[in-house]
Amino acid sequence: MNKQQLAAKIWESANRMRSKIEANEYKDYILGFIFYKFLSDQEVKFLKKEGWIDEDLPSVREEDGDTVNYVQKSLGYFIAYNNLFSTWLGMGSDFDVSKVRKALSAFNRLLNASHKKLFENVFYTLDTGLSKLGDSSNAQTKAVSALLHLIKDIPMDGRQDYDVLGFIYEYLISNFAANAGKKAGEFYTPHEVSLLMSEIVAHHLRDRQTIEIYDPTSGSGSLLINIGKAVAKHMNSGSQSGIKYYAQELKENTYNLTRMNLIMRGILPDNIVVRNGDTLGADWPCYDSNDSQEPYKPLDADNNFQPLSMDAVVSNPPYSQKWEPQDKKEDERYARFGLAPASKADYAFLLHDLFHVKPDGIMTIVLPHGVLFRGGEEGEIRRNLLENNHIDAVIGLPANIFFGTGIPTIIMVLKRKRERTDVLIVDASKGFEKVGKNNRLRASDIKKIADAVTQRLDIAKFSRSVSLEEIRSNDYNLNIPRYVDSAEPAESWDIYASMFGGIPENEIAAFAPYWAAFPGLKEALFVTGSGAYVNLNTADIKAFVREYPGVNAFRRNYTAALAGFSDYLKGELRQVMDGADINKEESVLSADLFRRLADVPLVNVYEAYQILDERWQQTAADLEIIQTEGLAAAKQVDPRLVIKKKEGKESEVQEGWLGHIIPFELVQALLLPEDLASLRAEEGRLDEIRSGYEALFDALDDEGQDKLLNDDNDAFDAKAVSSAVKDIYKNIATDDMQTLQEYLRLTNKKEKLAFAGRHSEIAWEAMEANKDGTYSKSAVSNYISQLRKNCSFAEGTFEYAAMAANALLEEEKNLKKQSKARAEALHIKTKEVIEGLDDVQVCELLYAKWIDPLLARLLRLPDSIIADFVSKLEKLASKYAVTLTDVEEQIADQANQLVGMLEQLTGNEFDMRGIEALRDMLRGSAQ
Repeated sequence: MNKQQLAAKIWESANRMRSKIEANEYKDYILGFIFYKFLSDQEVKFLKKEGWIDEDLPSVREEDGDTVNYVQKSLGYFIAYNNLFSTWLGMGSDFDVSKVRKALSAFNRLLNASHKKLFENVFYTLDTGLSKLGDSSNAQTKAVSALLHLIKDIPMDGRQDYDVLGFIYEYLISNFAANAGKKAGEFYTPHEVSLLMSEIVAHHLRDRQTIEIYDPTSGSGSLLINIGKAVAKHMNSGSQSGIKYYAQELKENTYNLTRMNLIMRGILPDNIVVRNGDTLGADWPCYDSNDSQEPYKPLDADNNFQPLSMDAVVSNPPYSQKWEPQDKKEDERYARFGLAPASKADYAFLLHDLFHVKPDGIMTIVLPHGVLFRGGEEGEIRRNLLENNHIDAVIGLPANIFFGTGIPTIIMVLKRKRERTDVLIVDASKGFEKVGKNNRLRASDIKKIADAVTQRLDIAKFSRSVSLEEIRSNDYNLNIPRYVDSAEPAESWDIYASMFGGIPENEIAAFAPYWAAFPGLKEALFVTGSGAYVNLNTADIKAFVREYPGVNAFRRNYTAALAGFSDYLKGELRQVMDGADINKEESVLSADLFRRLADVPLVNVYEAYQILDERWQQTAADLEIIQTEGLAAAKQVDPRLVIKKKEGKESEVQEGWLGHIIPFELVQALLLPEDLASLRAEEGRLDEIRSGYEALFDALDDEGQDKLLNDDNDAFDAKAVSSAVKDIYKNIATDDMQTLQEYLRLTNKKEKLAFAGRHSEIAWEAMEANKDGTYSKSAVSNYISQLRKNCSFAEGTFEYAAMAANALLEEEKNLKKQSKARAEALHIKTKEVIEGLDDVQVCELLYAKWIDPLLARLLRLPDSIIADFVSKLEKLASKYAVTLTDVEEQIADQANQLVGMLEQLTGNEFDMRGIEALRDMLRGSAQ
């Protein structure tokens, strides 16, 4: 299975196994064991690279000082054979939780001094939390053993395994965050927000080959890692070897997540500098020889601590947290701008970040929306930041985008030195998709925001560059709606058109982009009315627009823009299969797609990008497998494993096969179309039979339902139907049947021959005669049965329903058996075809899987554009279709009808006086 499927499987099982343990706690156990497996597998991989074989591994013991020192020097840690993850798995029933406790204690004891800061107490949260996995040692052992077997299939020693491991780790963290409520904010920044910040930072640093990045509130480290991955795409090597990571985190268990996450991504230990500390309490990182925390260097000539400056600083600090600004007035981080109020540390975090940015560096920070407009100390800090030209962009995010909080948030982009003085304001609050209880940025939203920021784009209702003068005039208030109005205009109603009809020309003018794209359509669609009003020239707007030549020309132009895109994709994907960088490829493909669609009117290129991105995720997963395992992986099939429950226990059992990369359905459609068509025909007939049941249901009366349906009255009961049919057969007695029954009562040969001669109306030839010309009892009885079966009944009768249902049930039973056998045969045949594919066939099937669905969706874009246009036109037409004059006439007509009915009423004196008053009132409304 690919990394997405493996991650989903592990999460599903882990979520089920955690039972009543809080998600926020359980994550520390499973992620801790994943990290231990990683370190254990890395040591085995190292030893085998150095010439060790499996038979040698049991001699890897703590007592062997030379081996311990050798491994420590290379890896920074040492794990004895008895404590290896693979050894635990091999113990079977001899495994005990005490072995984990001993192993974790030994790990801390056997660290290389040079790597102590990186590894020391990294398993503290796991070690101290083992007791929460069960009330007894046996229960804990059972829970730990289940966890070990759950994660044993995560690969950690192949070409792509850092990525697979990292993906699974990130997947689990994000899912635990989604289930951790408010505590999620302590350790996780949503992946999409990380990607957005990464794109902005990576663009700024794109020409650098060595980079230092820092997250002072690192949480799980995911934000920092995503920044590194995005930056690495622009480096010549494409690797992260030139990137140094600095991270600080206050909470120890979350600090441990940061360390694990960074190490498991294959980042060199020398490029990881981490600290468990209070970012606001004391400045870090800095050059301080007296600080026990790395990094440190001697003080400068004036005996001052020197801050370390970074190429990029990124953070998602806790929102509006209380802090202690006492004694911070002289702190260099805040001295230039002012101190944040004690009740809200948002600007304290921001100023700390800015303090550590290089003059040519960049920082991005997630903050609550209130920092844009709150006054007091925060207003003064904001003014100083603006006047010193540090704020580069403000991005308003959708509400409810972070786990555990629904407050509106923003990303602020700042720089130490800028050539321009304006501020780009982006209102991205409207672009998202709903996922469960939260909102999530789509790939197209991320790209649109990143493009606006990096290219300084002014986009209507989305982004605008605002001058410092305008911001000053608003008293340094950066509240987004002051500068970007993303609200849809309120609907207005034309008074004249409301009274007399017609469509105002100024409302038609709002469709200017469509009229430009479909030349002549406006003139053909409308005819001149009264003054500045027009009337529709058709009763069917949809058909008129769809058939208009200019609209069809638009479709053709769009299709022409994508001509050759399929061949281009094949060439690019072939290069990636041969080893080109997967991480860079989506940018290459999207650039070509944007170029093709640049001159096509009405097309939202970001909508096209969303389609590309959704397809690319699956394609990239396949390409990772091919780069790791070779093209032969596409000729491989895997067991299809499903969870089955038996006697209250769950177990995995195999149900057929799955293509390792190429789906069975695709192979059947392209290489086995006749076999597939036969199976589909049988399945189609089964659907027809089900429809036949429904028709019979509707015709049954209450008695028929009681006799023929199951207890739930939603299906025919096969036994009841069969019994009813037998009864019907018994009761059938046609003239021919009665004649034949008389024949059966005869015993004399001469009487039988005479009887047959007298009854020529019977089809005696349909029965097999004896040598003497008579007919046996069995032959006559069988013929009587055949006559019964051939009897027909009027539609709607009970007999008709029972006979028809019985025939359908019999056909369905036989067809299901036949269809099942055919499906199983096709399944095996497909497996054999996949395993026998040549390389050319593999490539064609892969292109069909990757490219055909992408192109199909892209080619449907014009239809959705036209449908949206038609919908808007129809809404406008219906808006003024019924005028107020029409309404008034309808009211008058209804009033006159009511007056007429009232005149026919009779009653006593008071009734009639009341009726007369009501008639007078209605006559007035009718005038």
